[in-house]
Amino acid sequence: MPPESLRAALLAWYDEAARDLPWRVGPRAHAAGRRADPYQVWLSEVMLQQTTVPHATPYFLKFTARWPTVSDLAAEADGEVMAAWAGLGYYARARNLLACARAVARDHGGVFPDTEEGLRSLPGLGPYTAAAVGAIAFDLPTNVVDGNVERVMARLFALEAPLPAAKPELKALAAGLVRDDRPGDWAQALMDLGATVCRPKAPLCDRCPLAPACAGLASGAPQTYPRKTAKAERPHRYGVAYLLTRGSTIALVRRPPKGLLGGMLALPTSDWRTHRWSEAEAFAAAPADAPWRGVGEVDHVFTHFSLTLSLLRAEGDAEGVIWSPRRDLDALPSVFLKAARAGLSNLL
Repeated sequence: MPPESLRAALLAWYDEAARDLPWRVGPRAHAAGRRADPYQVWLSEVMLQQTTVPHATPYFLKFTARWPTVSDLAAEADGEVMAAWAGLGYYARARNLLACARAVARDHGGVFPDTEEGLRSLPGLGPYTAAAVGAIAFDLPTNVVDGNVERVMARLFALEAPLPAAKPELKALAAGLVRDDRPGDWAQALMDLGATVCRPKAPLCDRCPLAPACAGLASGAPQTYPRKTAKAERPHRYGVAYLLTRGSTIALVRRPPKGLLGGMLALPTSDWRTHRWSEAEAFAAAPADAPWRGVGEVDHVFTHFSLTLSLLRAEGDAEGVIWSPRRDLDALPSVFLKAARAGLSNLL
């Protein structure tokens, strides 16, 4: 199938099957002249990194209701934004979100740059996000390649090179299909095809508008693309989380601004290391001299390692902590919310 025929087939499919997303201007509205809000496109793209549309959507709606413009977000205190982000993970994104919002408000009068180069100059906007905002919000003919698009390209061309080494070639294949005509719709059409039809497992090839051109389907095993290099085993770490209560409150700390979960409220913890903590070591690292007792453990998986937290609980007092109501812990990152719920299950 020639590239122009392939593009026509996918865009026709998108015109009929485009997902209804709160940050999206659909193809009919777009054809009628409506343009997407760059702030909403940018916010959605940052939220969707490493998570799914169903998980990100409630956060997007909450953020845009509370901070309707990028200038509103830029003016908010760090702690409020970090608390609202809790549960989306990858908290460096929230810090970059604020840095970018403040740069747009301070340096660009609250208006996002309308060139790919200008978008790339903003803090936290890498090549993908800049390309996505450029295409979707400004109809720039940028090459928008996320995991969904990589999968579509790998199957369409039956690329044998495995990921991640194949990324440059997949990006080049996607670039060969970009045109000045409907670049925003084209980018979103590829994303939707990968998310709803050309799925990682059990692709719905009978519903795919590109099936006649798909070399992966012709091979008889489209689900085996993209090829992948075997992943190294994820390392495992151990730590101790301390649940120190005082009446109806619990002691929290603010994590250092840099590093994993930087700037977030958290339970006090020991260091996280490659071997378990003995009881004596755990007591020695505790944030207060209190009658600690074990109340179980929880497991959590981060991108680059997994973690087991032993839970110690006590009633007492401590200096240098933040006392928070026990029933008001939803702003904690997932790992600490999980630990708090497990360790305080008989109190909440």
